[in-house]
Amino acid sequence: MRLHTATLLLLLATAMTARAEPAATVPNPAPAHPELRDVLDEFGGKPGLTALMDDFMLILLDDPRMAVFFEQVDQQRVKDKLVEQFCVILGGDCEYTGMDMVEAHAGIEVTHADFNILVEDLQIAMDRRGIPTRAQNQLLAKLAPMHREVINR
Repeated sequence: MRLHTATLLLLLATAMTARAEPAATVPNPAPAHPELRDVLDEFGGKPGLTALMDDFMLILLDDPRMAVFFEQVDQQRVKDKLVEQFCVILGGDCEYTGMDMVEAHAGIEVTHADFNILVEDLQIAMDRRGIPTRAQNQLLAKLAPMHREVINR
């Protein structure tokens, strides 16, 4: 198993077995991590994230397990919001203007398996773009806890 896949699975397993406390508010969907600015550079900055999301969407649409979630949505908006979200998380000078993860996934039945498949497809896109494994792991570590707001079935 590749290192970043193992790291993500460990993070997800830890998060899923942790005792969930009722949250008074929905967590910030794009918490800024200025210490990861160098990681953003490894992704190619905002232009690199834009190219990554273009590739990622094509992979999602080509994956029969994921296509159902993305065929009938505004794909450009999804890509734009993911670029904003990832840019902020990776310490970029961006602003996330999208919804929180609960609101964004309301009415969409997302399982643990669906979430994991989406992450696998993101890893494929990152690998194809030559993003270093360490940079991938750092982003995935910040995204993994969002499963609590995304998985609703």
